[in-house]
Amino acid sequence: MELLDLLERLMAFNTGLLPDMVELKFEAMAENAFRFFRGTCHLFYEDLAAASPLPLSPLAWICGDLHIENFGSYRGDNKLVYFDLNDFDEALLAPAAYELARMVTSIFIAFDQLKIGPKKARRMAELYLRSYSVTLAQGKAKSIEPRTARGIVCDFLKAAGKSTYKDLLQKRTTADRSKRVLSLEDERHFKIDKKLREELLTHMQQQVVGTNGGPYNYKVKSVVFRLAGTGSIGVKRYLFLLKSTVVKQHYLLLDMKQCRAASPLPYIPVQQLQWETEAERVTGIQRRMQNVSAALLGTTTFQGDSYLIQELQPVKDTIKFKLLKHDYRGMYQVIDDMGMLTASAQLRSSGFQGSSNTDDLIAFGRSEGWQDALLGYALDYAGRVKRYYDQYVKDYKDGKYAAIQ
Repeated sequence: MELLDLLERLMAFNTGLLPDMVELKFEAMAENAFRFFRGTCHLFYEDLAAASPLPLSPLAWICGDLHIENFGSYRGDNKLVYFDLNDFDEALLAPAAYELARMVTSIFIAFDQLKIGPKKARRMAELYLRSYSVTLAQGKAKSIEPRTARGIVCDFLKAAGKSTYKDLLQKRTTADRSKRVLSLEDERHFKIDKKLREELLTHMQQQVVGTNGGPYNYKVKSVVFRLAGTGSIGVKRYLFLLKSTVVKQHYLLLDMKQCRAASPLPYIPVQQLQWETEAERVTGIQRRMQNVSAALLGTTTFQGDSYLIQELQPVKDTIKFKLLKHDYRGMYQVIDDMGMLTASAQLRSSGFQGSSNTDDLIAFGRSEGWQDALLGYALDYAGRVKRYYDQYVKDYKDGKYAAIQ
């Protein structure tokens, strides 16, 4: 029965997004089961609500779509590079265990995709929950930057810190008659029609000039439609190139992404804050969960839609787990860090506009029994995702996902 309405559920969720981009999203989701999982956050929470299998847990601010590739590096507004949770499109207030269930499910799916045995996957999932529980029980949020990082994450942050804007500009832009513009040769960049392009350029220039703390001494020079991620493919997303009016040949790249309602929202039995816009929800929760906010994080409204604005940074990246397939010790350290960071984000935002206080989170971390129940659900659900994926690939090859509007 679980497979009968898969097509209907996926088509319904993606209706209203940009049809040509949704085609690319469906293509990406057919790549493997983990990519499918990343693109179907709404299915996870809908199924979770229907089953209601998880033990009781304190309310916490969650990123909503936590998986092993939603941790990564970024430069904070204090100029330091951090490793932390880095995607908050689906963020909201929910039982803490919901975040853990999605993350642990992602471990089982990703490790199966990498053909890492089920025993090792189970040990990694147990490690993640143990690290999370220990950090909660201590009641003190921690952070990771180059001076405190260990192992693979330390190497990753050091390498990220050496990335430069020159490298990023080489990949993303081209020089045309001494004029630098965003490149349309990049497969992630798409041309925008003239009228919309001019409206976007004007809007961003007004945003740059009128925002406190923004890059006011820059001139907006170029814009393209940008394709990125998996779950967010289909929303309106633009990349801007800005040139400094003060420093010669100095540029800045800004990403402007449309924010929709959090996909878990219909399935979370918790009263939510009334945010002014969806972009305010995303940035508001991101600021309270991350140790240090990302540089140039902001919001805007364009043609009736709310957007998240953030710098496209040369240091922003995620750890590629397929490169760690044969480095068990390195993978162990990364998973351990991810458990600590998840707990730290919840501790950091505890007692804040509806979330449980630190004492409740400490008690949850010290309690026993819920970990086994959560592991059991995540393992079972990973099996369901594989069945979903097999059915999806069959239907996709049969052309059933071609009629999105």
